[in-house]
Amino acid sequence: MMKKKALIMLALSATALLTLVAGCGSQSTAKSSDAATKADAKSAKIVAVGSTALQPLVEQAASTYQDDHPEVKLTVQGGGSGTGLSQVVQGAVTIGNSDIFAEQGQGVDASKLVDHQVAVVGMAPVTNPDVGIKNLKMNQLQEIFTGKITNWKQVGGKDEAITVINRAQGSGTRATFEAAVLKGQKAMTSQEQDSNGTVQKIVAQTPGAISYLAFSYIKSDLQALSVDNVAPTAKNVTTDAWKIWSYEHMYTKGKPNSATAAFLQYINSKPVQKSLVTKLGYISIHDMQVQKSADNQVTKK
Repeated sequence: MMKKKALIMLALSATALLTLVAGCGSQSTAKSSDAATKADAKSAKIVAVGSTALQPLVEQAASTYQDDHPEVKLTVQGGGSGTGLSQVVQGAVTIGNSDIFAEQGQGVDASKLVDHQVAVVGMAPVTNPDVGIKNLKMNQLQEIFTGKITNWKQVGGKDEAITVINRAQGSGTRATFEAAVLKGQKAMTSQEQDSNGTVQKIVAQTPGAISYLAFSYIKSDLQALSVDNVAPTAKNVTTDAWKIWSYEHMYTKGKPNSATAAFLQYINSKPVQKSLVTKLGYISIHDMQVQKSADNQVTKK
């Protein structure tokens, strides 16, 4: 009987010892996991490249985000939507910023990408203030950019030659403008520029110039044009009364890692959407009363 009790006590002691060892191992594993997570956080690097229309928002959001998350290194560059889409598909960057759906990009395998829509951008035709025009009919705007109207006096302005400044091929801003305005017609051959910022400066400094810009780039030294007497305002974009607009996409190749997901969630948060997004001239994704598909079909939400 005593021998049986001794064996039971020995078994219980062995079980307790194994439980203690397992517990220590579990704690050790948890600590190792926490250490790995912290190490990953400290080395977190996010590179966002692409749309210059979206660039000001991402740059400012990155700056404020890093104030509270110094362990994350965020780099933001332009280059155009085409560049952003092609580089994120290749895995060369963490995020590809784009004014267009990946399905609309040339040679882009959209199936590899995950779409994160963070804002809406309105775009408007802009002129040098000297031309004397504040409103155009849609067909007049079409004929200017297809080269059929060549002098401002033909649309009620001063007797001055029209200088068209276009965006480069691959620009999401150009794709959005042409889809809404040209509707399949071929744009005239003209000077082309890679970024909203460059276009802004050239139009402001060139008498007779016309181009188009994201709302966030329209400054007091330019004349933004109404179209068919509809003003280019955020409110008109939310209802599709103003037709020239697009989503701002931040694409990732597959599901984003934890650091990237946290940054994207930050941009989409209500405080950022209601303050930073609107302050910089974008429209909050939450304010839209309509939605647009990749084939440019607009429906009410």
